[in-house]
Amino acid sequence: MGIAPELMANWSYPTEIRFGVGRIKELVDACAALGIRRPLFVTDSGLANLPIVAEVLAILERGGLGRIIFSEVEPNPDENSLEKGVAKYKAGQHDGVVAFGGGSALDMGKMIAFMSGQHRPVWDFEDVDDWWTRADENGIAPIIAVPTTAGTGSEVGRAGILTNSQNHVKKIIFHPKMLPSIVICDAALTVGLPPAVTAGTGMDAFIHSFEAYCSPFYHPLSQGIALEGMRLVKDYLFRAYTNGADLEARAHMMSAAAMGAVAFQKGLGAVHALSHPLGAVHNTPHGMTNAIALPAVIRFNRPVIEERVGRLAAYLEIEGGFDGFYDWITRFASALGVPERMSELGVTHADIDLLARMALEDPSAGGNPITLTEAHVRELYREIV
Repeated sequence: MGIAPELMANWSYPTEIRFGVGRIKELVDACAALGIRRPLFVTDSGLANLPIVAEVLAILERGGLGRIIFSEVEPNPDENSLEKGVAKYKAGQHDGVVAFGGGSALDMGKMIAFMSGQHRPVWDFEDVDDWWTRADENGIAPIIAVPTTAGTGSEVGRAGILTNSQNHVKKIIFHPKMLPSIVICDAALTVGLPPAVTAGTGMDAFIHSFEAYCSPFYHPLSQGIALEGMRLVKDYLFRAYTNGADLEARAHMMSAAAMGAVAFQKGLGAVHALSHPLGAVHNTPHGMTNAIALPAVIRFNRPVIEERVGRLAAYLEIEGGFDGFYDWITRFASALGVPERMSELGVTHADIDLLARMALEDPSAGGNPITLTEAHVRELYREIV
């Protein structure tokens, strides 16, 4: 399926975004714009040997920028992978990072660029209070982000998620200058995604916007972005899932992913608080884990979000208010192959006591519309595991 010509644009919010099919060809120009002459190309191990990576490395090489790659990035990456990436960056005397892939690769590329010039442990820059001010801003290398999935929105984020290999806790590493200076959103790069990955990452994008929309904090800019982000997912995710070559649907999903990440500056909530420990301990895919947790969290939060979700349903042209929305989202997830319980992702002997403690410590918990207690979280885990 072709793509409408109007789906081509240059955006400067929240950073410079070069959006449109075929714009990966501008990668060399993007490097030049940032003064990058020797980029380290960071991607994940699953992508490293695919033709798409070879094609992009060839673009860099033809532009005289080399083709040095770091691909020791697994789902839910930890500090050991980060240390290897920083060591490779320094050994190669690189002057910038091209982060290419899904959320893990983008997060890792951003953190390598960030840590390349720091002299404190990465955990000193956790997203707590003003810890980010500890960083040497002059030691942060320029970053170009090229997403190949439409889900996390890490390409427009100012943080990365890193799992502590010792205690299996996910931490958010934050600095304003971790926001990539240039983003290339080329929907053609997402065409090869398997349907299950399309579904999981797409649901992740929806949930980012949904939790931001329901968060009690005041941020009307994010509120409006969240609404439209959810509409795009409603209208285009199933199309992308059933026809991976539908470039129009793929393009709109890339927009929705970026919008979700911008929106959740307003906050996340219990879905992510439950999901992060499961991913850290059981290595489950983040988007699909979120999607499994979503219905239980919607039911739990109903007493305080019912009116707001009713307005959302009207905007999405879903009849029946809160109940109509809940019925729609459960049918939608089922049509995308989302399992009903975590056991279908292999989580059969979950330590709910451990997970509950980790969930309450997760920064996302503070954005939930209802203040979470350990009893709440235990019950939610029992519903989804």
